[in-house]
Amino acid sequence: MDQHELDLLEKYAAKDPELKSLWDDHVLYEKQVEKLESKSYRTPTEEQTLKQLKKQKLENKTQLMDMLDRLKKEDC
Repeated sequence: MDQHELDLLEKYAAKDPELKSLWDDHVLYEKQVEKLESKSYRTPTEEQTLKQLKKQKLENKTQLMDMLDRLKKEDC
């Protein structure tokens, strides 16, 4: 994410609960993925969980970026 997008998040997250929720979820997924990826060995269940988390994170980021794109257009 570039600085302009982070600025938009900061500006609109307090006013838009959906945007704030998407951002909070994104941060949570990032932390969970990092935690699992940092392990030197993962069980098959952890591997499956990691794949699912990455998929959820990607879907979440897509929604987040769509919202930010709309906000960019409105902000101009």
